[in-house]
Amino acid sequence: MNLSEINWDPNQAGAWPLVIQAATISTICAVVFGAGIYFDTVGQLAELDVSKAKEAELRQTFEVKQKKSINLPDYQDQLAQIETQLEDMIRQMPTKEEVASLLIDISQTGLASGLEFRLFKPGPAVRKDFYSELPINIEVIGKYEELALFVSGLASLPRIVTVHDVAIIPPGKDDKSGKMKMTALVKTYNEGGDEATTAVAKKKRGQK
Repeated sequence: MNLSEINWDPNQAGAWPLVIQAATISTICAVVFGAGIYFDTVGQLAELDVSKAKEAELRQTFEVKQKKSINLPDYQDQLAQIETQLEDMIRQMPTKEEVASLLIDISQTGLASGLEFRLFKPGPAVRKDFYSELPINIEVIGKYEELALFVSGLASLPRIVTVHDVAIIPPGKDDKSGKMKMTALVKTYNEGGDEATTAVAKKKRGQK
């Protein structure tokens, strides 16, 4: 077959040899198929990948929520315990009216332990979420067992009192008294948060 003798006019394609016709038809089909894949199937494949990624994300979200729903009774029990503990702590906080008497109790505890106060300086209140810290800088002189008795006595007070930044200086070589100097930051707390929380706290205190 001499290709130069073929009339390549597309209008005369019906007169082309069968081999040429078959090759032309195959080529056209391949081009159409390839164009179809490129313009249609490739986009669908991209959408499929996005859908698969979304499915994995939704599955993971479902598993997390399923675990939370299974553990919901435990979370509710923990929340109830936390609320009970919070109520107990609020009941142990002195009201503003009780702060003055609490300061006297702290001082009396030190004196009853045999300590000598060199410093007893309440500081300004420090506001927190639903309460206020009331810091007191103290400096006392006494023997080791008296210091220990004082700290133990603070822990036994009916209201919350905590001791921070404790520093104890032993007696000098020439001091035969055995007395030490202790400096510390004593903190107590009262209901000094926002009005709504304070009102709830007082209501719970009254209910108990």
